[in-house]
Amino acid sequence: MSSLQISLAVVGGLVLAGVVAHSAWSSRRNLPKRATPEAAPVPETAAAADQQPPTAAGGEGEAERLEPSFDADSGLASLNALTRLTTPERKPGLDILIDAMAAIALDNVVSGEAALAAMPSTRRAGSKPFGVEGLSVITGEWEFPTAGHRYSAFQCGVQLANRTGALNQIEYSEFVMKAQAFADAVGGEPEFPEMLDEVARARELDQFASAHDAQLSFTLRAVNTAWSPGYVQQSAARLGFVPGSIPGRMVLPASQPGHAPILGLAFDTQAAMAEDPEQTALRELTLSLDVPQVLRSEQPFARMCEAALSLAANMDGVIIDDNGNLIRPEAMEVIHADLEQLYDTLDSRDLSAGSVLGRRLFS
Repeated sequence: MSSLQISLAVVGGLVLAGVVAHSAWSSRRNLPKRATPEAAPVPETAAAADQQPPTAAGGEGEAERLEPSFDADSGLASLNALTRLTTPERKPGLDILIDAMAAIALDNVVSGEAALAAMPSTRRAGSKPFGVEGLSVITGEWEFPTAGHRYSAFQCGVQLANRTGALNQIEYSEFVMKAQAFADAVGGEPEFPEMLDEVARARELDQFASAHDAQLSFTLRAVNTAWSPGYVQQSAARLGFVPGSIPGRMVLPASQPGHAPILGLAFDTQAAMAEDPEQTALRELTLSLDVPQVLRSEQPFARMCEAALSLAANMDGVIIDDNGNLIRPEAMEVIHADLEQLYDTLDSRDLSAGSVLGRRLFS
């Protein structure tokens, strides 16, 4: 073989190796980013035990043995925590501000068991929630009927408006039928407000709610390398997000129990349910905020902006709107100022964001 043939063979081999290497590099570059294993945290008790020097049995350095006791002070914190966990959450009551209500007068006291047996099979009139409350003989407060309690009066209510629209005449008629049936079952006499007045009130409330509803979202888009679902979940978990009830959804929990999540984070559900999610490539995810559902004190929009900027920086992404335009910090400040005015308006109507009435109206 001549030197020319040898040179050509060497050059051909180098070119082939370069092509293979470039192909491998491109293939690796196009793989989605994956979650990285993280070291398990060392339990505090174990760390404290490691730091404490060993002592001889019965010596002066031996820790004093603690015997179990019923000391009130030492167990108070645990008792309070247990009480918070076991106390049932009080359901939101009817309110004349957003409900059409019918009072039911009684000749005799009615038991909670009888009231529960008289409840309608469905708690809705059309698309609007329907509720019943009893005036407790013991506490003198309105509450949802409970077995073992006794009631001297009842009231039925139907919500005037929600995100499906205002209460209409057909829904009001269904409310009257349900309330009348309940009153007949407990031996009471209902008194209904005028239908046209309540429907007009419902329209006014619906107009206010429609003009002051706000549901915001930011889209995060990958700049170069796509993300795997595990990588997204790991990155979001570092900011306090936890898995939601639906695959492909995470939430930032509220600081107070019983309240709606502060923020939502969503990506492709099918990708989250894939047989091998880590091989699935995601290029977008969505951060969302349902403004009327979250307390103003949680500073939800500020936390939404912080989460978006942090995720974009750490995951090599950009923040865009629904039209694909970049959202810059200056635009976030403008939105924040508008939201402050919205909060003030809701407060002035006793429909504060995150309040019981606010959450009911904007649902």
